[in-house]
Amino acid sequence: MKVSRRNFIKYCIGSAAALGLDLSVVGALEKTLAAGGGPPVIWLAAANCTGCTVSLANRISSSHPTDVADLLINTVNLTYHPNLMGAAGSQAVQTLRNASKTSGSFILAVEGGVPTAFGGRACMLFTENGQDVTALSAIRDLASRAKAVLSVGTCASYGGIPGGAPNPTAVKSVQAATGKNTINIPGCPAHPDWIVWTIAQLLAGTIPALDSLRRPKALYGKAVHSECPRRNQPWASDIGIEGQCLQDLGCKGQNTYADCSTRKWNNAANWCVGANAICIGCTGNGFPDKVSPFYSTAGAYPPGHPSEGTTTHCSQCHGSGGQLPAGHPDTDGQSCTSCHGSGGAGSLPSDHPSIGSQSCTSCHSSSGQTLPPGHPATNGKSCSSCHGDDD
Repeated sequence: MKVSRRNFIKYCIGSAAALGLDLSVVGALEKTLAAGGGPPVIWLAAANCTGCTVSLANRISSSHPTDVADLLINTVNLTYHPNLMGAAGSQAVQTLRNASKTSGSFILAVEGGVPTAFGGRACMLFTENGQDVTALSAIRDLASRAKAVLSVGTCASYGGIPGGAPNPTAVKSVQAATGKNTINIPGCPAHPDWIVWTIAQLLAGTIPALDSLRRPKALYGKAVHSECPRRNQPWASDIGIEGQCLQDLGCKGQNTYADCSTRKWNNAANWCVGANAICIGCTGNGFPDKVSPFYSTAGAYPPGHPSEGTTTHCSQCHGSGGQLPAGHPDTDGQSCTSCHGSGGAGSLPSDHPSIGSQSCTSCHSSSGQTLPPGHPATNGKSCSSCHGDDD
């Protein structure tokens, strides 16, 4: 079934809240499509597992368009995609060349990292005029002339699994391989809504605000942990325990930025932590090396936490239950060292009396205020330096 522009606009309006599309973008999109369909999208697949394409093709609606493949192929001008297009061989290559003959007239989307060793010959995309064309040469050529370049998935955005050690084919991100700024949509795989949201912004003539890793802030602006329904719950001591926080098992949610916990996957059916699996940090630069092994605290420390390196479980320092001491205020994701110093988990000023198993709030109130109202600044001194040694 061919989806009309009208049905596409109805879909965007109906899905605006779920996708995070501003209605002004939907209005601009309507004008663009009415004027002729917007720029063509050329999708190339380099060193990848095709996971982002599979994610893209997942069903996102119970009515037409039923999945993003239907949406993009029948409505948005997805001109070239090696897995989703009907053409093959020289006909497919000619389609690509026709769509890209005018500089600045098309959007390039790349899935997968770009092998750069051996002159790029570790990854061939197609044969043209009897010559094999490498991913490296094709992506460099098209990126230099594209209106915008999308790196779809963590492999294209930062190297990902193909770029992990020892990386014998010298896989690089699309930006590193081409020298052109990209809009990164990381994830292993990327959520289909993230891809559609970004393409819709570009078709509407809007460049989304990006963070320091060139990810759209609207999609990757919050830590997974910040909106996880298991936040502040007891720590699970083993996998498969419903409702308990998986931080002690190596969940990377405190350092991973994406809206998985609220958007969810497969038509909002579930998400990694909801299925009792940990967040493995797949949307960050350095995945998988910097967060491996997954079921450990590698890459899971919150900002400001001392890097112990050999710590297997958080509970070795923080208690086996994963609970804060009785009366301790909510940490809001901060590490212990943000209040207690950087000399190690739970360190105290040198002249502080022993607290035994008491929390700070047993003396300092439970409201999150470390000092009584009107108390002068301590400048790092403990209470006992003025009040004696009896707490």
